[in-house]
Amino acid sequence: MSRPPPAQPGPLANATFSHLFQLCAHAGRAALGAGRAAHARMLVSGFVPTAFVANCLLQMYARCTDAARARRVFDTMPHRDTVSWNTMLTAYAHEGDIGTAVSLFGTMPDPDVVSWNTLVSSYCQRGMFRDSVGLFLEMARRGVAPDRTTFAVLLKACGGLEDLALGVQIHALAVKTGLEADVRAGSALVDMYGKCRSLEDALCFFQGMGERNWVSWGAAIAGCVQNEQYTRGLELFAQMQRLGLGVSQPAYASVFRSCAAMSCLSTARQLHAHAIKNKFSSDRVVGTAIVDVYAKADSLVDAKKAFFGLPNHTVETCNAMMVGLVRTGLGAEAMQLFQFMMRSGTGFDVVSLSGVFSACAEVKGYFQGLQVHCLAIKSGFDADVCVRNAILDLYGKCKALVEAYLIFQEMEQRDSVSWNAIIAALEQNECYEDTIAHLNEMLRSGMEPDDFTYGSVLKACAGLQSLEYGLMVHNKVIKSGLGLDTFVASTVVDMYCKCGMITEAQKLHDRIGRQELISWNSIISGFSLNKQSEEAQKFFSEMLDIGVKPDHFTYATVLDTCANLATIELGKQIHGQIIKQEMLGDEYISSTLVDMYAKCGNMPDSLLMFEKAQKLDFVSWNAMICGYALHGQGLQALEMFERMQKANVLPNHATFVAVLRACSHVGLLDDGCRYFHLMTTRYNLEPQLEHFACMVDILGRSKGPQEALKFIRSMPFEADAVIWKTLLSICKIRQDIEVAEIAASNVLRLDPDDSSVYILLSNVYAESGKWVDVSRTRRLMRQGRLKKEPGCSWIEVQSEMHGFLVGDKVHPRSQEVYEMLNDLICEMQLSGYEPASAFFAEVDEEGSASEQDDLLGTVGD
Repeated sequence: MSRPPPAQPGPLANATFSHLFQLCAHAGRAALGAGRAAHARMLVSGFVPTAFVANCLLQMYARCTDAARARRVFDTMPHRDTVSWNTMLTAYAHEGDIGTAVSLFGTMPDPDVVSWNTLVSSYCQRGMFRDSVGLFLEMARRGVAPDRTTFAVLLKACGGLEDLALGVQIHALAVKTGLEADVRAGSALVDMYGKCRSLEDALCFFQGMGERNWVSWGAAIAGCVQNEQYTRGLELFAQMQRLGLGVSQPAYASVFRSCAAMSCLSTARQLHAHAIKNKFSSDRVVGTAIVDVYAKADSLVDAKKAFFGLPNHTVETCNAMMVGLVRTGLGAEAMQLFQFMMRSGTGFDVVSLSGVFSACAEVKGYFQGLQVHCLAIKSGFDADVCVRNAILDLYGKCKALVEAYLIFQEMEQRDSVSWNAIIAALEQNECYEDTIAHLNEMLRSGMEPDDFTYGSVLKACAGLQSLEYGLMVHNKVIKSGLGLDTFVASTVVDMYCKCGMITEAQKLHDRIGRQELISWNSIISGFSLNKQSEEAQKFFSEMLDIGVKPDHFTYATVLDTCANLATIELGKQIHGQIIKQEMLGDEYISSTLVDMYAKCGNMPDSLLMFEKAQKLDFVSWNAMICGYALHGQGLQALEMFERMQKANVLPNHATFVAVLRACSHVGLLDDGCRYFHLMTTRYNLEPQLEHFACMVDILGRSKGPQEALKFIRSMPFEADAVIWKTLLSICKIRQDIEVAEIAASNVLRLDPDDSSVYILLSNVYAESGKWVDVSRTRRLMRQGRLKKEPGCSWIEVQSEMHGFLVGDKVHPRSQEVYEMLNDLICEMQLSGYEPASAFFAEVDEEGSASEQDDLLGTVGD
């Protein structure tokens, strides 16, 4: 049986198949199945397509991104025209197969301007701007005249290159060919000038355009945003609305970016309502911009509503939400969002990875970071410098310095962020000398440090307390032009403070032109650190007078000065401000309040603050234990320590100092020994000199100076002056002259200028009635030109501080004070009070002991 002859093309068949193929091409990839079915029907029917129908079929496969089938159709076409070749070029260009497209173009018999435009556009879309311009030059050499599409693509390439000179030449060529007046080419010119940082030229050309459409307006608004002229961009958008030109996706995206840059939340909300009204809020690009503006304005509630209101979540919208979560310290939620992106098949890119690494760093999620690092390696995104910088920052903040350094060493490309990340990692892990060494290495590599770099290095100088390094870095800062930058200058102030150069720190603070909060915090904390609490409070008052609003750090620092000076009234005022500013939830603030009330002797309020704290760290527990121990409430201190252990809060060295002092106050020898051994056996804390001093006090009070002396001699290291003075104080209580002389000789060996030793020893002699020795000791003190530090006390009355020294007559009401003191002494004597004999010990200038006797020579070791 013979095959029937092929059906001859008829008008109806041609129209039917061409129409079907055109419909499928218009629908895109979703209609590929229907298009293939129509193609199969045509083949089964034996219909021989005309060139027009074949081109429609070819275009259908090209639009549905099936270049392989399109090529099979192309290869079987008996007659190919220019449309056939151009359609095939477009198919390869859409699939990103530029090599095959170029190869096919080379075999094309007579390429036209559309053919050239296809390749020029393909290069431009993939960021190959130089290749795009080069292909245009070849097109001109072959005598092919450009059209408006050519100019639009070329101008986009100039914008991508930010090559203004080339853009001006293309503009001149457009004028010469008469295409400048074309609205499409004109819009491309506006866009090019904006991206080439020539905003005035862009707006000048825009204002002179004879015809402007929404693309032109979008380009002008985008140019304003790209050149950081955010207000002008918003004004253009408002003008566009007043002219009744409608809205567009690029225009909305640009104005939302303007609001994000200016943190203008109220305007963003108005524009959001405008976008909802015009049914643009669900658009992928506009929706992403809305999420981004709310996230950057720290309005996460609105950001989440906008995010979850989108019908589909893209990588870009998820990235905008993730960046917002990380910015506001919600690292855990950002990590959950990344998991959602993975589970939902949304995917991720370099921005997503950078965001989730920052989230892991924020919550110190080392193991989660390791998993994401593996994912980055598997995806190939780990080669991106931004991702590597984020990984480096993660390991640095998680104290995985070895891993951070390996990442840094393996980086083939390093930018300033890379250097800043490794320098910050070294500083945060207290590798201060390595931090400074890496600054020198950064300079040798030709990379210029910025404010962040100098901030980390100056912190390292402060950590080393190295004024020499600090001065050199400060000199480099001045030469770089960053000397009066608020952040850098404040870090220099902090460095000088920690190096003990408080005067220089104050001078630099006064020279800073615009003193912001960070500068005030540096100088206030500097005075507090140098035990100049009154000066710190004066600066705090000055800061409030000029209208600078304190933050958590400011309040915590000033509360610390209140604790040092026992200025409880000021502390209460600051406490009131903290409540008003809703800062009580801050862990650092609450622990400082506990400490302030405890050191001011107000243990009930200290306990109240402790019980109300939302989160208790070891600082809060230590403050309570120290407070009770300081005020002689040893049993309460020990009870608090037991509560601390039950709460599974790990104590530190300071905790055990307070516990041992509490045991000493109460006289609990066995408990003191038990806690001393508990340090090493349970908590792996090696006892320090302060702990040994406490044990000397406990043993001396309980078993006597001889036992305390044995303990000192059994210590694994040499006792310091504090331990020997502790023993000397105990000898005064127990009247043990022999051990007292041993303790005194050791203190004077370590610190010959300590006048308090002579006073303590003379008091020991006085308690035992050794008046000759008292006289000799006081005489030796005078011969050494040593003076006893005068006792000092102070009291706060009606927010005013009153200080008193022994024998002081400077106070304006000193006469009244001494009269009251004499009255009190008389009442004490009338009540039967007898002062200790040492209180009235007098120095006998004519005593039997020779003035040539040397104290160190008369006491045994």
